[in-house]
Amino acid sequence: MAHIELNNPYPGISGLLAFRPVTAAPLNHLAETLLRGESPLPQGERELIAGYVSHLNNCRFCTGCHIGAAQCLLNDDGTLMAQVKQDAESADISEKMKALLAVAAAVQKTGKAVTAEIINRAKSTGASDVELHDTVLIAAAFCMFNRYVDGLGTWAPEDEASYVNAGKRLAAHGYLGE
Repeated sequence: MAHIELNNPYPGISGLLAFRPVTAAPLNHLAETLLRGESPLPQGERELIAGYVSHLNNCRFCTGCHIGAAQCLLNDDGTLMAQVKQDAESADISEKMKALLAVAAAVQKTGKAVTAEIINRAKSTGASDVELHDTVLIAAAFCMFNRYVDGLGTWAPEDEASYVNAGKRLAAHGYLGE
């Protein structure tokens, strides 16, 4: 049960957004821009970054939804997403994606953990300045989203099918509910 009375049955951030539409609109626009807007990073990779940071933050709801969206967008049967959550460095993803996830993991700890060495590793794999920018901003935003969801004690479904379905909806329709 949430720490505040939400007056709706929705899990995770969905319940919080329904509770406070005035803050929902800018948060949804931020998610839409970061995860579906113009970027050299494909949507699936951006969803993977969001899901990975959420996993590192132990936010069950956001991990499930964004890993589910990444799974859908990257045509994964769940195997790749499980590999990334277990150990991104040994997962069957590109060296560039491994380096970008390392940047995201550093941001998840603290912005000051992003060192020149971590950035140079990503650049050596071909990551552009825009890709680095977008990775850091997605990681930082998802730290905020995760703390919003968990800080107000929202509930999260236990069944994995809920997250696969949520991921499919997000991949197909995005964050603006249009």
